[in-house]
Amino acid sequence: MSRRSAQQGVTLIIALIVLVAMTMAGLAMMRSIDTGSVVAGNIAFRQASVNAADQGLQAGYGYLQARSGTAALYNDDNLIGLGSNGYFSASPVVERDWMDSNTWTNAAFINGGAADAAGNVVSYLIERLCKNPNTSPGSTECGATPGETVSCPTCATPEGVDASAPNYFTRPPAIHYRVTSRSVGPRNSISIVQTLLRTQ
Repeated sequence: MSRRSAQQGVTLIIALIVLVAMTMAGLAMMRSIDTGSVVAGNIAFRQASVNAADQGLQAGYGYLQARSGTAALYNDDNLIGLGSNGYFSASPVVERDWMDSNTWTNAAFINGGAADAAGNVVSYLIERLCKNPNTSPGSTECGATPGETVSCPTCATPEGVDASAPNYFTRPPAIHYRVTSRSVGPRNSISIVQTLLRTQ
């Protein structure tokens, strides 16, 4: 029997096994790179939605600033749909579920609900932290937390520790507002940011 016939194609089989292994390794590497790109893209979309949500906070601040010191802030100013200004004259009895889409039914929208250049749709809600809706500060309970039993005309809070110290003073009554903004962007990226504002 010749040496050539004794080999019976073993080298070919080994070469095919190596090729299959190399192909599998290449596919695994491609999938790993694709996954990394998707993760990086998702992080970028999320960061962009956080930045976009800040526009909602600015819009809420602008709404309050334009109406500060007027009776316009005594009453609700929210509708269902794009015509809403998203303003509530009282805090909710039960804390809102910010991830529930129904919470944003009466929200105000930036750009009329159109997406920005990055594909984010921004909406916001403003809540006056008072107990009773549609009332003036003199007839409702207002404070830093919902349900606080302090009437605004007498809610002056002493500042400092030592009442005899010259830096001890009583600040004038202040009403607090909570502005919450939501940004919904590409790949279902959702960011919710919130801030508290105070008026004299």
